[in-house]
Amino acid sequence: MTSRDDDQFDRVTGFIKNLSWEDIPERARWQAKMCLLDALGAGLAGTQTEISDVVSTVAEKIWPGECSTVFLGGRAGDIGAAFANGYIANALDIDDGAKYTRGHPGAQIIPTALAISEKLDKTGEEALVAIVVGYEIASRAGRCWHDSHDTYQACGSWGSVTCSAIAANLYGLGADEISNALGIAEYNAPNLPMTEAVESPAMVKHGMGWGPMTGIISCQLAEEGFTGTPSILYSSQYRGWIDDLGSHYVMIEDNGVTYKEYASCGWGHPAMKAAKQLQRDHDLDFREIEKIWVKGFHETACLHITEPSSEEEAQFSVAWPLAVLLVYGEVGPDQMVKSALEDEHVGELVDKIEVLESKKLNDLANTTDRGEDRVGRWVGSVEMQLEGGRRVESGITSIDLGSKDEWTNRKLEKKFFWLVEDLLKKARAEEIVERVENLDRLSSVKELTTLLEGR
Repeated sequence: MTSRDDDQFDRVTGFIKNLSWEDIPERARWQAKMCLLDALGAGLAGTQTEISDVVSTVAEKIWPGECSTVFLGGRAGDIGAAFANGYIANALDIDDGAKYTRGHPGAQIIPTALAISEKLDKTGEEALVAIVVGYEIASRAGRCWHDSHDTYQACGSWGSVTCSAIAANLYGLGADEISNALGIAEYNAPNLPMTEAVESPAMVKHGMGWGPMTGIISCQLAEEGFTGTPSILYSSQYRGWIDDLGSHYVMIEDNGVTYKEYASCGWGHPAMKAAKQLQRDHDLDFREIEKIWVKGFHETACLHITEPSSEEEAQFSVAWPLAVLLVYGEVGPDQMVKSALEDEHVGELVDKIEVLESKKLNDLANTTDRGEDRVGRWVGSVEMQLEGGRRVESGITSIDLGSKDEWTNRKLEKKFFWLVEDLLKKARAEEIVERVENLDRLSSVKELTTLLEGR
């Protein structure tokens, strides 16, 4: 049982309750807007998947209401809208990640903040403050969560605590109510064994809708006087990870947010980066390739390696997206939705890929999982055999788990336009970008959500 450290209690509840736009460093304000834009692009693109229809239908049946299921233009209560939008934002696995969460924060944070802000008619500034609360709590809660659980748990587990913090901020709860909300969410957080979804990919995936749902319900219970157990965030064991809350912003100072270039599991991205560089350096046509050996850390080797039969198998794969990249030069909605999985060129190349686990790469990756590598990185390498017996090797290639230098405004906007180019007219896409960039000046977040509803 977690005993309560009063200093940590005051720091956590005070941060959630009292954070203001003026308190937030300029770069963290920018990061919040870019996280929002990235999640919107991922969610709009996610409407092309099979899971989007399922979760939006269920949400509107179970939780009727007037909030937007933003990405599909339907209606549900704030719980239902956040539940559905969470799954849709993660539907293509191109939404953001974070070093300490070992998973996806944005697809839970953004839908929760937007749904409640829409319900309560909050200003754009208030919504952005809640988003910052979400990312900072996610980094701490996720890190504590993974340290205290033997089984690697998926996003909806620690995400339940994160989303309760967002809801508590927007509902304006007092310190004791916030504490109860966090405790209720933590106690009732789902047990989500991530490795099962990797070994047998299915729509359950990261349990993305359960974080928003559990978090919002926990806040509503706390507001009515329901009590919860002390949160893990109050444990003196984790004081070193909590003490700097409000003064050290993980989302900017630790490269704490990871934006994704490819619509697939990040564990395979080092190999994809290596293969792309080999193709570029040697001016290779994919038809020249006779064999590909991928070396990766343990989790990479666990990914799906045969031709996928579902969108989830395609995402939890290293072979399919790597082959897609070599054939088409990109890995996005056009290549990862169900209708694209019959592609003969990609399928033939998948059959030539072998994935091997490397002890050396395991050791390098484990320093990140233990938090010993402050930058954070995943690693991999690729070797190819070409026609005529020639071989080319990449050497060890890394993906930094952060956004500080690589992801600029321009690159994030380019990613957004790429994701929505088949869905929105250019003028509407540009208007969404403009409203996100100026969200702190909007008197109501509905000025953004209503724009997202129409096609």
